[in-house]
Amino acid sequence: MVTNPATGEQTARVPFAGIDEVDAAVAAAARAFESWSSMSLARRTQVLFTFREVLNAHRDEIAALITAEHGKVHSDALGEVARGLEVVELACGIPQLLKGESSTQVSTRVDVESIRQPLGVVAGITPFNFPAMVPLWMFPLAIACGNTFVLKPSEKDPSATARLVELAHEAGLPEGVLNLVHGDKVAVDRLLEHPDVAAVSFVGSTPIARYVHNTASAHGKRVQALGGAKNHMLVLPDANLDQAADAAVSAAYGSAGERCMAVSVVVAVDPIGDDLVARIAERARNLRIGPGTDPASEMGPLVTREHRDKVASYVPKAREQGAEVVVDGTDLVVAGHENGFFLGVSLLDKVTPEMDAYRDEIFGPVLSVVRVASYEEAITLINSSRWGNGTAIFTRDGGAARRFQLEVQAGMVGVNVPIPVPVGYHSFGGWKDSLFGDHHIYGTDGVRFYTRGKVITTRWPDPSDGGIDLGFPSNS
Repeated sequence: MVTNPATGEQTARVPFAGIDEVDAAVAAAARAFESWSSMSLARRTQVLFTFREVLNAHRDEIAALITAEHGKVHSDALGEVARGLEVVELACGIPQLLKGESSTQVSTRVDVESIRQPLGVVAGITPFNFPAMVPLWMFPLAIACGNTFVLKPSEKDPSATARLVELAHEAGLPEGVLNLVHGDKVAVDRLLEHPDVAAVSFVGSTPIARYVHNTASAHGKRVQALGGAKNHMLVLPDANLDQAADAAVSAAYGSAGERCMAVSVVVAVDPIGDDLVARIAERARNLRIGPGTDPASEMGPLVTREHRDKVASYVPKAREQGAEVVVDGTDLVVAGHENGFFLGVSLLDKVTPEMDAYRDEIFGPVLSVVRVASYEEAITLINSSRWGNGTAIFTRDGGAARRFQLEVQAGMVGVNVPIPVPVGYHSFGGWKDSLFGDHHIYGTDGVRFYTRGKVITTRWPDPSDGGIDLGFPSNS
């Protein structure tokens, strides 16, 4: 069942695929692989360029679908589409990205060449919080490399993803190259176990990412499974506190905190804690919360009623465990949208690592502030986290920033940048419990994930050569 989070009303029902439907989608992808993988790079690139133009022309439509089913404000939804377009544009450059390497005359009349070839059928399993961007992080690059793709989006907000698939076919993508299946654990498990699926890309929570990695790997598949996070933003005493407060509010509460790269913990180095918290609180109290279709809204609802209630439960629990609730948004009611899944923003101060609000990935508009006495205490705190997705430091000291970016144990680091999501031609991925697998997503890592290397050694004897040599080949 699909609902409009701003009203709580059911808007659609999703037909879940069973094993037979998943098998049919994989079979279609397998049939298409031979012709698609042997198609010239020029032809593949032409389709991708056309898809880029078609998608760009429909970006407002895609954003509206995201707002209607996920709830994020329209400007945020447009930003999601724009970040997905970056990877489509990267995929358009696939001829350059797939260029191999060669060495001539490694031995007498012997040359060596390294090439990369597609894997076959690839599956992608994507989350509710970015129903356009994350699929666009996966299938354009995968099919550019010559693979065929089976995409299983979230059942909570599938319409934007479905429209992307339609637009790809409108751009000229041949039948069977990109296939869409809806479903629950039955469909997911079949993709993870199917003998004709060569690799699986996944983005979601850490427990499910671990399950996807373990299950698919046990069935011999290549896996990149991106999990959850608890992203820390370190603020040193020399930082511009207005800039830091602006960044904390934007990064914590944007998209209602439903981002794996959201800042969920601000680490304040004394003596700036009181001042920083006051500035964050002032900004948080003035945020305009309402339906994503309202241009005045800065934050929309959460995706489901159950998720809203779970996120809200952390605020009274934090108070019980000793935190100071500086801003409590749990009693928010949006006039005219009383049945919507709205939650105000909350700010918790003097949080400690033992509290549930710190230990869990809340995935909502709840920001915790932890006070520390020094940089050394801060780096120890951050590196003790079981997650390592993204982190940021706010400072005017270049030496401190350089030390932080080298010492912190996270896959993506921002220096005075609160959400350091890499551009499309770099790669996105965390460390520790934020990533299971050896490859990050998109960028050059994405190309390596969706292809495998082959080394070819050739020898073409000179016509004047003669005789037979059965000896072991050697360099000479």
